[in-house]
Amino acid sequence: MSSFSDPDAVSKYVARTERIVPGLRHLHQMTGLLLAERAPVDARILVLGAGGGMELKVLAEMHPDWRFSGVDPSAEMLHLATVNLGALASRAEFHEGYIDSAPEGPFDAAACLLTLHFLPEQERLQTLREVWRRLKPGAPFVVAHHSFPNKDRELDRWLARYAAFGAMSGVPDAQSENSIKAMKERLPVLSPEQDEALLREAGFSNIELFYAALTFKGWVGYKPT
Repeated sequence: MSSFSDPDAVSKYVARTERIVPGLRHLHQMTGLLLAERAPVDARILVLGAGGGMELKVLAEMHPDWRFSGVDPSAEMLHLATVNLGALASRAEFHEGYIDSAPEGPFDAAACLLTLHFLPEQERLQTLREVWRRLKPGAPFVVAHHSFPNKDRELDRWLARYAAFGAMSGVPDAQSENSIKAMKERLPVLSPEQDEALLREAGFSNIELFYAALTFKGWVGYKPT
């Protein structure tokens, strides 16, 4: 069973994510700021990996006239997003699935946070291309996820830093050890250089790093006009 379909894990998702992602709320606020640089006041926003609803809630509070299409493969996580949004959920429509389940758009902007690190390189590239295809010319795209050197000792050093931050935030040692083991075995992490190259290959331009927090990196890029 995936952790995103395990009811107990889903119920703890928000609290756990806040512990292990440095500056999580600020990441969401920066995302809203960067998208708003080009998105209109009544923008239609695509959010890929919207389960849980944390970024959706921050974006909806920051921009009261934006409307959202949220996509996630987990029905349980989409339900959690609806609960967390409360009255704001009326401004969002949800689609269970992957990028192929997203509406065609075109969207004024898009975001994908803490999601792409689950996808192998070629599937990640195809997902980025499909996001690009659904955007209006000039639209911004914000993406953030695990991205760090992924070879041998470098990999171990960065994972140790990730675990140490979690420990400082109250994550039990056994849980951190299990997370590191799972990341080494199953998470297809790319280096920041590889991630930026995929964004360019998918068609995005003027790519800028705006967030760097231990193993997490975030970029903003644009669909050319």
